[in-house]
Amino acid sequence: MAVPRNRVSNAKKNSRRAHHAKKPKNLSGCPHCGVSKLPHRMCSSCGHYKGKAIISSAT
Repeated sequence: MAVPRNRVSNAKKNSRRAHHAKKPKNLSGCPHCGVSKLPHRMCSSCGHYKGKAIISSAT
């Protein structure tokens, strides 16, 4: 088994983890209704995806 030769200091450990923060999700606008949505997903407000009505909003 691999055993660390020396203890890693808190500064070294934290500087290595500096890029581990979560990044915000990229939202795109629905071309049909303009509501922000996740890319490659159906719009939850109007039910359109790639210009086609997947779910009819007749409610």
